[in-house]
Amino acid sequence: MDLLNINNLRIEFPSRHGTVIAVDDVTLTVQPGEVLGVVGESGAGKSTIGNAVIGLLEPPGEMTGGHVFLKEQGIDTLSPEAKRKIRGRKIGMIFQDPLTSLDPLQTIEQQLVETINLHLKLGEKKSQARAVDLLRQVGIPDPENRIKNYPHQFSGGMRQRVVIALALCAEPEVIIADEPTTALDVSIQAQILELMRRLCKDKKVGMLIITHDMGVIADITDRVAVMYRGKLVEEGTTAKILGNPDHPYTQSLISAVPRPDVRLKRFPMVNYIEAEGERKKLLDLSTHWLGKARDYKAVQGPFISLKNLVMTFVTKPALLKHNRVTFNAVDDVSFDINEGEVFGLVGESGSGKSTVARMICSLYRPAAGEVNFLGTDLTKIKSEKERDYYRRQMQMIFQDPFSSLNGRMRVMDIIAEPIRFHKLAGSNREVEQIVTDLLDHVGLGAQAAVRFPHEFSGGQRQRISIARALATRPRFLICDEPTSALDVSIQAQILNLLKDLQEELGLTMLFISHDLPVIRQMCDRVGVMKQGKLVEVSATEDLFENPKAAYTRELLDLMPRLDSLSLEGLEVENT
Repeated sequence: MDLLNINNLRIEFPSRHGTVIAVDDVTLTVQPGEVLGVVGESGAGKSTIGNAVIGLLEPPGEMTGGHVFLKEQGIDTLSPEAKRKIRGRKIGMIFQDPLTSLDPLQTIEQQLVETINLHLKLGEKKSQARAVDLLRQVGIPDPENRIKNYPHQFSGGMRQRVVIALALCAEPEVIIADEPTTALDVSIQAQILELMRRLCKDKKVGMLIITHDMGVIADITDRVAVMYRGKLVEEGTTAKILGNPDHPYTQSLISAVPRPDVRLKRFPMVNYIEAEGERKKLLDLSTHWLGKARDYKAVQGPFISLKNLVMTFVTKPALLKHNRVTFNAVDDVSFDINEGEVFGLVGESGSGKSTVARMICSLYRPAAGEVNFLGTDLTKIKSEKERDYYRRQMQMIFQDPFSSLNGRMRVMDIIAEPIRFHKLAGSNREVEQIVTDLLDHVGLGAQAAVRFPHEFSGGQRQRISIARALATRPRFLICDEPTSALDVSIQAQILNLLKDLQEELGLTMLFISHDLPVIRQMCDRVGVMKQGKLVEVSATEDLFENPKAAYTRELLDLMPRLDSLSLEGLEVENT
């Protein structure tokens, strides 16, 4: 008997421009103890299926065909009240965005205990003990104290672990996991996947895992379903789909997976579908707006030098200083970045990677240490005018392109804002021409300027973020997990774009990621962080082939291995 049976599912989204068929006649089954992976690009309909199963389709979406059965009981026709009793208790859901799926006004303890009490009725004390144990299982350090915190006091990866604990707390029969490891580093990812695998095996829980991470697919799934534009194009065992796929789309999708074993000159593109946009190559930077009038100072020594950086956060405020509880998110970190170099920073969630980036661009003020940029210590600058001069020359691409773009502004105004603020152009007509040129350069085209961010896919929004970052003609680009939320095909486009820009504009980059294969492809040198400390800095190939620190070796050992991927047709870079 099937534990979960999705039979001939059809989901439509009516609009004034016509009806969009998001899911078209899809049939999937999940057996007790089985993990079924669903892969495909953004917009393929993967998350829509998960939302339909649990009864959380966003309006105006509606099921216009098919049925969903849980142990032969039809659940798609149940009343809203009956569906609420199934959600959480029989079907658990791990949502993709942990920040929006947690209540910012309640502590983690309140949210976990409420859910446990509602479904299992254990009483307050037993529910609290179970909540702490769940946080320990998903790898939250010091769970007895951290459970008292609010969601904003956790890093992105730690929030994702809390969401996973919420999904597991009522011991459901089926778990729908929508990108459950997107924000997790390899060590926590391995821990979470082992927890899920053990749950499925020991308690015969069925799991539908929606992901773009082929490493997760190879590591945990028994079978894989491949979706393309709402249709199921291929289904089979994991070994068959990854090792010898039949459909051209599946073949092209798997070829775009970043290689963990060798460094390639460029990421292969998914060529089964139309390209998202062809960018124009710069021919003459001496006459092009991006290459002109950068007002550069000559750099003596390292381009950026961090010396003994410390960042302290207060976890328990108090009026008297000796009663406060603090922790060092960054603890005595020092490294240099050379001009024109791509420097990678890796480490587990909460290791201090993003905190270092925010101190470099003056979003955080260090408790101690120096940030020397172009020979000037940014921590000692007091003049706002001088601070703006250096801010113009460094820009940041954030992890989530949607929340980092103003949803009420058109793309033209979003990209023009830094140009106007730093007075880099004269008339409005000149500003508009520069924005149009930047949109062309990142492969979106001039027509994108009049639209709003919500009208774009995730990959397109990230291109807008890149165009905005280029708008000040920076010398230094900080990329904080720029592709973690993107599927492999869009990731390949964005990373190739960053490689081209770095080469053409001579940009220096700090590239932060928990995705080690991406780090290998993008970076010249890599720093490894653990619990706020820098444990190793090495040339990329040296680090991957001969790591010195025990923690680095542990990370590399935990990196998913896709041994079935072929090198045929790929151009390997000589190192």
